[in-house]
This record gives sequence, structure tokens and C-alpha cells, in this order.
Amino acid sequence: MGIYKKGNDWYIDYYYMGRRKREKIGPNKTLATRALYKRKSQIVENKFFDVRSKQKIKFEDFVPTYLELHSRLNKKPLVVRRDEGLIKNLSTHFAGKYLFSIVPEAIEKYKAERSKQVSPATVNRELACLKSIYNKAIEWGKADENPVRKVKFFRENNQRIRYLEKDEIRKLVDYCPEDLKSLVIIALNTGMRKGEILNLKWSDIDLDKGIFYLLDTKNNEPREVQMNQQAREALDGIAKIPGSPYVFRDEQGNLSIYNMRKKFETALKKSGIINFRFHDLRHTFASHLAMLGIDLKTMQELMGHKTIEMTLRYAHLSPDHKRRAVESLGQRMDTNWTPEQKSVESNKTADLQKPLWISKLRIDGGVAERSNAAVLKTVVPLRGPWVRILPPPPE
Repeated sequence: MGIYKKGNDWYIDYYYMGRRKREKIGPNKTLATRALYKRKSQIVENKFFDVRSKQKIKFEDFVPTYLELHSRLNKKPLVVRRDEGLIKNLSTHFAGKYLFSIVPEAIEKYKAERSKQVSPATVNRELACLKSIYNKAIEWGKADENPVRKVKFFRENNQRIRYLEKDEIRKLVDYCPEDLKSLVIIALNTGMRKGEILNLKWSDIDLDKGIFYLLDTKNNEPREVQMNQQAREALDGIAKIPGSPYVFRDEQGNLSIYNMRKKFETALKKSGIINFRFHDLRHTFASHLAMLGIDLKTMQELMGHKTIEMTLRYAHLSPDHKRRAVESLGQRMDTNWTPEQKSVESNKTADLQKPLWISKLRIDGGVAERSNAAVLKTVVPLRGPWVRILPPPPE
């Protein structure tokens, strides 16, 4: 229990029947202290009446406020549309319920029912949206606590990598209509995300330097994307429409995500490619880089990954990268012992090149036999203990 300040206002924080309560009092700290004392007294005397929890605000009545004052003001258009879709599913289930009446058990039931219809990742996105809705409801004084905090999300497998082989790439490109073909080729050769491509403007392209300048990215960090010859040729085939700043657009010069999706699905069906999404074009770009042996740090920069962990999912496609690493180290470290190794190898070679008669040289008790002393001295230096040379035996 206590009081705290947030912004210019003071809040009181206390517990009632095991549930945490927070109330906004105003800019006066003294008034907040008195309000907290009053709440404590009411709880002790069993005279506390939780007015706020009885505010009859239905879920479907609050979500338009959430969209208007939070999503549309702070998020990108594509994300806003995603929120609208998530809220549509949530409203279908929680319609008619008051915010205070939605408890963790009800959310667990929703989670179980939805998991039979959609993937765990989709359920998690919906739960995350619901959690955000309650966070704003608490912040705006419409709810006391967030029931989603007591609900465990599904564990997701984010390691899914689906990429196209060379023959699949040719089939897909061949079946794409002309306006979609350029988009697909650029995606395959740059690894840009769908949102980055659809928001691409002609002013973001420097053909002289061969660079796409992305100002609005997933990480909210501008980055430069290199342009190869295939991407340049794809751009050359796109006609500009007067008045439209975008590279990819419909007949009115506006973005048409729906039409693009339908055309892409049709091209996939005709080419016989299954279990494939537009985002997998980005996986295809990265996967082929890995198979070409491009190092992971360069791949991270080309993909625009904030951390190397995201790039590591492609490491298994380059099985030689570890071998190349230790081989490079071996070549560098080889200078430490190469001279000695070469000396040993030279001695072995010299031994093999000695005349047969030298190999028959037998030194026993300091006596060299059956050798021509003069020749011996010019070929093999005599070192160490004294050696007595006898003349060769008579023939």
C-alpha cells in the first residue's frame, strides 16, 4: 500500500480481498494521502464499496476507444489493420461482458477454444492484444487489474524456415503476372520485408549507387539495402504513374495488399508450390546466401536483423562454415610450427635420395667399413666421436 506519482498526478495503491486496487487522485499529494487513509479505514470497518469495479463498461464498447486513442495514434497502418482483425475475433467471444467480469479463467477458456481453430502463434497475438487493451483500460481508469497477466501464453516455434529451390524460383517467377513479377524478383534479391517493399517510394531509390533507402522498418531504424543486377532490371520494368510516389501500387496509385495477395496465391497454385508465404521469399534470400558460404555477420547486415540470434537460424544451411573457420585458424597458427615440420620433411627427402651404398654404411664400434673415405667425407660430414676409416678390401 502507498501513494505514488505518475506524470503530474498522484495515485493510491492498496489491496482489497486479495486484489490490487489503484486510484488516480490528482495533483495534490496531501489529498492522495488522506484518500489512502480513508480507503484503509473503510476496508478495516468493512464499509468499503468498490465503485470502480462496478463500472459497467462492456468490452465491445471500450475497444473502439482503444483503437482510436492508442492504435491509430501510435502504430503503423499495417499494424492497425492487424489490431482490428485481432479485436474482431476477441469481440466475438467477449461481447456482452463487462471489463471487470472477464477473469483469467474466462481467458483460459478462450485460449483453449481458439487453439482448436488457429495456430498457437495466432492465439498469442490475440492474447497480447487483449493484454494491451487492459493495460490502457487501467491507465485510463476503466479497470483495476489486467487478467491476462495470469494467463500463460503458448510456446512458439519461431524456427520455421521455408525457402524455394532454384527450380521452384523459376516456376514461381514464370507464373507471376508482370506487375507481381517485379515485386517477387526484388523480394528474392534483396530480402526486404513485405511492408518495406509495399511502402517503397521512388524517392527512396538511388539507381546510380544501387541502393534502396528504407526509412520505415520493423526495427524503426533506417537501413540501406544493396541492389543487384536482377533487382535493377526488375525496377526498369516498372512504369511510374504520375502523382503516385509508390513503386508498387494499383491503377489509382494506391497500395492494394488484397490484390497482391490474391495474385501471389494464384501464382503459387499454378507453379505447384505449397506451404509457402510471401515472407518466405525473405527466407529464400537468406537461405541461398548461407548456402553460398556468406558469413553470418554479413547476412545479419543484409537482412537488417537487430541481433545475430535471428541470423543463426540459417547457420545449419551452411555446414562448411565451422570447417572453414577452423581451417582459417589452422593456416594462421601453422606459422608457429611450419619451419620445424619442413626441416623434418627435408631430412626425410634427403635420406631417400642418398645412394644405396651410403645406406649400407655400417658404423659398429667406431669403425666404418666398405666405404671410400674420400667420397664419404664429401657426402656425409663425420661428426661426434672419432671414426677410424679402413681401406676397402682387395678385389
